Amino acid sequence: MKQLFLLLLLLAAGLCACRSRHGGDTQPSLTADTLSLSRASLLRIVHTASYATVDIGDAWHPGKTLRRYILVPRDSAIPPRLPEGTLVRTPLRRAVVLSAVHAALLCELGRTDCIGGLCDVGYILNRDLRKDVSDGRIEDMGSSMNPDAERIIASGADALLVSPFENAGHGPVERLGIPLIECADYMETSPLGRAEWMRFFGLLFGCERQADSLFRKVEQEYETLRAAARRAGNRPTLLCDMKEGAAWYVPAGGSTLGSLYNDAGADYLFAGNKGTGSAALSFETVMRKAHDADFWIVKYGRPTGLTYAGMEADMPLCRKFRPWQEQRVYGCNTFRIPYYEEVPFHPERLLRDLVHIFHPELLPDHRLRYYHPLNKQP
Repeated sequence: MKQLFLLLLLLAAGLCACRSRHGGDTQPSLTADTLSLSRASLLRIVHTASYATVDIGDAWHPGKTLRRYILVPRDSAIPPRLPEGTLVRTPLRRAVVLSAVHAALLCELGRTDCIGGLCDVGYILNRDLRKDVSDGRIEDMGSSMNPDAERIIASGADALLVSPFENAGHGPVERLGIPLIECADYMETSPLGRAEWMRFFGLLFGCERQADSLFRKVEQEYETLRAAARRAGNRPTLLCDMKEGAAWYVPAGGSTLGSLYNDAGADYLFAGNKGTGSAALSFETVMRKAHDADFWIVKYGRPTGLTYAGMEADMPLCRKFRPWQEQRVYGCNTFRIPYYEEVPFHPERLLRDLVHIFHPELLPDHRLRYYHPLNKQP
């Protein structure tokens, strides 16, 4: 019976998927109104009287479209001659979310009830989400790299929020007939560009006003902090993270973190590394460039806090770096601090931390949220 039930659900989902592509006009109507996005470079949203068209740019092939969505209000009939694209009825009612980043945003927007399933629940720090999973209100869908397709089907999900990768598909979930929402926000090259994607998610989940209002607050605070840091009299040099295995991975100068370090008033020592992701460097390269840095910030994940002694045990040559010698190392334990859940849509929070660290005179009363001075004791 269970197999028959799943088969029927698959067939129904397949019929819905067949209706998601129409052979009509390839452009929105002449009465379309393009939503003005001030920061995001990979989003284009056009409203018409009866639907909205959302184009997701392909970050790996500039000028091309990764995916087009046609958003039609759930309480309206499907208009004839829709453009080509994936049909999505909005607001979404029960989505499976593969990333805690987007689940945390939905919590903040008051749409936790729309989350039908989550992946990688063992790594989630948000207390509300963890409680909903433990109480059975949100189902554990397994690993984000291989979500449980049967559970997804049984959940009645009307969309899956997934993260795209270059030259990679989404495996079996692509064949379920459920719309895949490509969350390409992480490929934006500016912190506010990524944060503005919350306006797209507000459109999907019927909370546009809340999302627009939240983004305006984030943008305003970020710009205020950036302007203050720009007026600071000095720009201390910055080194980040540690060697992992054979390489030392640092954010490229064109990445969101590279931009954020610059906005915080730091002279990020690897800002010259081209690209928008991370760069893998040898220890010797980092040593030559950054041994005399003013500050060192380190993200790490472990059950206990990182200390100077622990840092030396992990990487003995760290004692050759001036910030270690002078105890100007700050750590963020991502096992205990919701850095990854918050920072993508709240870059102003991280910026505030960094401005306080680099220019404490600008924010003397700020209490650090993510990065804290390493414990001097073993």
